[in-house]
Amino acid sequence: MGETALAGKRVWVAGHKGMVGQALIRRLARENISTFLTASRAELDLTHQAAVNAWMAAQKPDLIFLAAAKVGGIVANRDAPADFLFENLAIAQNIIDAAHKNKTEKLLFLGSSCIYPKFAPQPISEDALLTGPLEPTNEAYALAKIAGLKLCSAYKQQYGDNFISAMPTNLYGPGDSYDLQNSHVIPALIMKAHAAKQAGDKSMEIWGTGKARREFLHVDDCADGLVHFMKHYDGETAVNLGTGKDMTITDTAKAVMEVVSFEGELTYDTSKPVGTPRKQLDTSLMQSLGWSPKIKFKDGLVSAYADFLARVS
Repeated sequence: MGETALAGKRVWVAGHKGMVGQALIRRLARENISTFLTASRAELDLTHQAAVNAWMAAQKPDLIFLAAAKVGGIVANRDAPADFLFENLAIAQNIIDAAHKNKTEKLLFLGSSCIYPKFAPQPISEDALLTGPLEPTNEAYALAKIAGLKLCSAYKQQYGDNFISAMPTNLYGPGDSYDLQNSHVIPALIMKAHAAKQAGDKSMEIWGTGKARREFLHVDDCADGLVHFMKHYDGETAVNLGTGKDMTITDTAKAVMEVVSFEGELTYDTSKPVGTPRKQLDTSLMQSLGWSPKIKFKDGLVSAYADFLARVS
């Protein structure tokens, strides 16, 4: 496997204002890149093929981190499946095809661990893909991500394009979205714990039974892993990106409550959806490529809460 140099390259972070995009910009600042390319939604609608083709032909990026996506939590995915499927399909196919047409040296497509079957054997290895039904609450998003990584694989097979994919687990950290209807697990827990603390409440309610298990990766670790893959990986398999360790939602909530300094009780709304019962990634391939995460969960939560206080409260 050859090494891809970043120094002196024109690098496009698609989705640079999202949580992963911001982390990539922070991480790539340590590389000797000649030109950072970014495009806001006002400048470029990634769902419009002609606009993407024209922008790519003009800007000619050497390397692309495809981190742009329409994202949201369980409720958003459940209530707007057409939007999640259409927009994410359009973004993936437009950028990947334009990268092929413009002879982009390398592209890294960012997927998600939700691409795997709901009841995949744990820990989930890369070959579990398409071996069973998906979790219904985020099926539309998952299908679009599966299509994106398969498109990278297809362009590699048919044309020899160096397009790779990475599948991160649940991400958290600076730049996250704080909106109870659309946010993911950790930002939702931070908001709830902070609000309960401010109100002087005796308890904090979470969705489900608290027994579902999730794996969490700090977004700065994710960005570091993506840069490592861009440099050192050319394979067709979409690489899992995670810690290889999971925890219950109850333990996650208690860890957040400790960081926020909320000392009330934890209660459960069992009428609410819980999603996939367990989702722990097999990180053997990732580790064989010489990368592993460095940020401890407690330290990551401290940085996430500090970001929340600075941006939202």
